[in-house]
Amino acid sequence: MSKSNKGDASMAKLRSIGVFCGSRLGERESYQDAAEAVGRAIARAGARLVYGGGDVGLMGVAASSAAAERGQVLGIIPGFLIAREGQLEGVDIRIVETMSERKVQLIDESDAFIILPGGTGTLEEVFDVISRQQLDLHDKPVAFLNVDGFWDPLVALIRHTVEQGFTPPSLAAHIALEADAERAVRDIMATLDKAAT
Repeated sequence: MSKSNKGDASMAKLRSIGVFCGSRLGERESYQDAAEAVGRAIARAGARLVYGGGDVGLMGVAASSAAAERGQVLGIIPGFLIAREGQLEGVDIRIVETMSERKVQLIDESDAFIILPGGTGTLEEVFDVISRQQLDLHDKPVAFLNVDGFWDPLVALIRHTVEQGFTPPSLAAHIALEADAERAVRDIMATLDKAAT
């Protein structure tokens, strides 16, 4: 019986958490601290971190932290960006042709998403994920790590679009604001486990 249980465990699906965040470090040390904590938490949870493939900014910090914990990491990056963003050594890297292709694969390869502070590229990824949810193309959990209130303006904007009748109120059910990286990962893993039963 124990042999059967071991086999079942080995066949369990590896969870993958997409991390969207800046290719810069930002102005506050707390952003980098959060990226490190997210990488560690994902690895310690036994999940794979999926990210944009570069070795710079918060995304490089998160991926490096996961790799340092012996976690699995998949980076997806357009070939033309390697000269600009580098390429993290010692992790799985998939080179694609375009930014659009990278975004599609980042979303497809992820079972859930954690959003750290970032700029326009991060916002593009966020709104693509949210739009797909509204169109019922996926039902993947999304957690914003709200470091020092970074995402408060975005939440206010989304609420405004709801109040003005452009966004369904149900959108809020798919978005969680988290203050702690370990709790964010733990909640995501619990949600994924519940959905699988």
